[in-house]
Amino acid sequence: MPDETGETLQAAQDDLQAVSGNPFFYSSSEDATGDGRGQWVDSGWQVCSQNHDAGTEVSADDEHIVFSVVRTSEDCP
Repeated sequence: MPDETGETLQAAQDDLQAVSGNPFFYSSSEDATGDGRGQWVDSGWQVCSQNHDAGTEVSADDEHIVFSVVRTSEDCP
């Protein structure tokens, strides 16, 4: 698992697809502010944290990767 902190959500998803070898690898995201905002344009959100530590092995079968994100114009809480 790459360290995606500070990356855009789109870049984080692209990286996961690359390291897993699965171009259709799915991850999820959640609003780090707790406001429940949807992430409709992934490039407009930045990763504040992730639920797997950097360096953890990921595979195409891992279905529980979640990024906590805020808009790119905001600071992480």
